[in-house]
Amino acid sequence: MKAAVYEGEGKIVLTQRPVPSLQEDTDAIVRVTLTTICSSDIHIKHGAVPRAVPGTIVGHEFVGIVEQTGSAVKKVKPGDRVAVNVETFCGTCFYCKQGYVNNCTDRQGGWALGCRIDGGQAEYARIPFADNGLTKIPDSVTDEQALFTGDLLSTGYWAAKIGEITPGDTVAVLGAGPAGLCTMMCARLYSPGKIIAVDTDSRRLQTARENGLADVLLNPGDMTGEELETAVKQESHGRGADAVFEVAGGEDTFQTAWKIARPNAVVAVVAMYEEDQTLPLPRMYGKNLIFKTGGVDGSECGRIMELIQAGMLNTECLITHRTTLDNLMEAYDIFENKKEGVIKIAVTV
Repeated sequence: MKAAVYEGEGKIVLTQRPVPSLQEDTDAIVRVTLTTICSSDIHIKHGAVPRAVPGTIVGHEFVGIVEQTGSAVKKVKPGDRVAVNVETFCGTCFYCKQGYVNNCTDRQGGWALGCRIDGGQAEYARIPFADNGLTKIPDSVTDEQALFTGDLLSTGYWAAKIGEITPGDTVAVLGAGPAGLCTMMCARLYSPGKIIAVDTDSRRLQTARENGLADVLLNPGDMTGEELETAVKQESHGRGADAVFEVAGGEDTFQTAWKIARPNAVVAVVAMYEEDQTLPLPRMYGKNLIFKTGGVDGSECGRIMELIQAGMLNTECLITHRTTLDNLMEAYDIFENKKEGVIKIAVTV
């Protein structure tokens, strides 16, 4: 089968690999119908994910049809259309029972797909703990509507939850890329008074506005850092944002995040950084900020699918490009180098 493989040293190549087979009775084999490229794949390519194993098929955001299941799999059957969770998790360890599935202690647990074990930028994929990692797609939901259930929407849903948003709050989201847009979308579920989108890409900001994801657009490229802080205060009763989501992962966006937060606010760090960040405690002393960080706990895919079916979450606006698996390397070039106004690419397999 065709598959995109991380070879290390900045290389991902489209090559031939054997079709996977069941290894455990909790596994399922999924025939991939639609997949996509994630920013995390670019981090893997450049060696910024130390756990990533060279020789692994990349891809952790995809949908498909169940082809085969192990004897212990009860929730899905061959022929079911499914969205695949970014994380595989046993469901029985200490962390899984707390809902912290990203920290599953099983050797195949946490973010493994497309990082430590073969993922979904391929014609077929093996899914460990299939009852936990697969979500049935209703007939009324298309593959494109379901594509981001297991990763981007799970990230946005998790971020909005840990941000402790209350009705009427002013929410600031740094980064209007795919994860930032999904964070705005999920923040809407909590009835904030205002969502401020902050990004240097004016086209992505317009996507946020045109799709009702943000109320205020701020471009740091058009102002100084102090002017940005002032602008956020002006939009938040002179206090600063009640909840800040750092989804950009830029060179100085972490510093911007805590500066635009009001005292006692929650700052949720959603971005994956390629370099260490500095926590300047003396400078922020007295702001009494709450920082929340970490990888997504993708344990709410069933609820997310219900919201998609109800029309309360719709990520079709993120898909700016469509292609096929045969043209995946061209898609990587477009996505990594942010060509042609790309946000997300839907790849038909």
